[in-house]
Amino acid sequence: MAEFNAFQMAQRQIKECCDLLQLPSEYYEILKQPMRVVSAAIPVRMDDGSTKIFDCYRSQHNLACGPGKGGLRFHTDVNLDEVRALSMWMTFKGSVLGLPYGGAKGGITVDVTKLSRGEKERLSRGFVRAMHPFIGDDLDIPAPDVNTDGQIMAWMGDEYDTITNSIHPGTFTGKPVNLNGSLGRTEATGAGITIAVREWAKKIGFNLKGASAVVQGLGNVGSYTAYGVHGLGMKIIAIGEFKANIYCADGIDPFEARKFLTANGTLEGFPGSKVISSEEFFALECDVFLPCAMENAITENVAKSLKAKVVVEGANGPTTPEADKILAEKSIPVIPDILANAAGVTVSYFEWVQNQYGFYWTLEEVNERMDAKMSQAFGEVWDLAASYKVTHRMAAFMLAIKRVAAAMYLKGWVSEEPKFK
Repeated sequence: MAEFNAFQMAQRQIKECCDLLQLPSEYYEILKQPMRVVSAAIPVRMDDGSTKIFDCYRSQHNLACGPGKGGLRFHTDVNLDEVRALSMWMTFKGSVLGLPYGGAKGGITVDVTKLSRGEKERLSRGFVRAMHPFIGDDLDIPAPDVNTDGQIMAWMGDEYDTITNSIHPGTFTGKPVNLNGSLGRTEATGAGITIAVREWAKKIGFNLKGASAVVQGLGNVGSYTAYGVHGLGMKIIAIGEFKANIYCADGIDPFEARKFLTANGTLEGFPGSKVISSEEFFALECDVFLPCAMENAITENVAKSLKAKVVVEGANGPTTPEADKILAEKSIPVIPDILANAAGVTVSYFEWVQNQYGFYWTLEEVNERMDAKMSQAFGEVWDLAASYKVTHRMAAFMLAIKRVAAAMYLKGWVSEEPKFK
């Protein structure tokens, strides 16, 4: 039900923004569902000689602004509705940053922890065999997401080149640096969330030195977010992960916490901390709350207990619409996912550009360009929110939909030109 709600959530957000922008109904009719969804069953020869079948999906929501762009996840909860919703958010995430992309997303329903390295490679290559007519550096460009990484992108890229009998390094992004990847891509999403925290503090004149943060999730996004806010001088008082939530009033070193989690598979027992319940975790008084795990983490009940000055969304869709309303009533601003975690797709875009030209940038160049794009987008969303007197989430969607709607009209997909205030 949670995954279906994610799809409904995306539709509700789009409808509300289209109404606020006074767009003709034909715009919402196009935007409310993906343009193309492809599903397939992938047969994989397992190490024991048996064959298992895995369901996979790729959703392309809207390609008005450019080729589809979005991650590919391996997870037991992957299903059609989740992938459709995530592809919709990707359309607007790219457009908020002004990237020449449409939105796409993909996934395979699998418990990746039960696969050997060889099985994982065969599954990855099977995905490309099933989906290669629908992906490409000028059509739809997958990237790593939950439980996928640069190695998987490398296998997929190799399979795609084999099938097409050509070399297309830009078909997948998030690749290893020594295989046409970009410097700065691994840490990009967390670095961008850190920039969002920094820009929020600048806008309201808030001193982040010694301010408290709570981080939910300690995967790639959560880890680099924690490293980033720690670098801003903030004190991380709690970290939550799948098996345990830990608290330490004096602050948690995120680098040591990540090492401990990698070694032990849980944060329980981390020196100087105590385990707290999920209810206690979400009710902690803090300055910045950072949900960096999965969607629908902040529910209506969680929102009622949340005591933060701001929520900066690292995960995709971590706040339900009901929770959004409660946070607004409590005057807790939410910096939305399609803005806060958009640095990942931004640096993927940089990687794609570098692949097209065959010329690669230094880490400093990547970070400077990413910081400039994130800061500019943050300012545009902040100003639009003030102008329309709406939440930052609505402002981000409105900014993105304005850009997509303009492209749709110019391409002749709709008959009536959008007229914005």
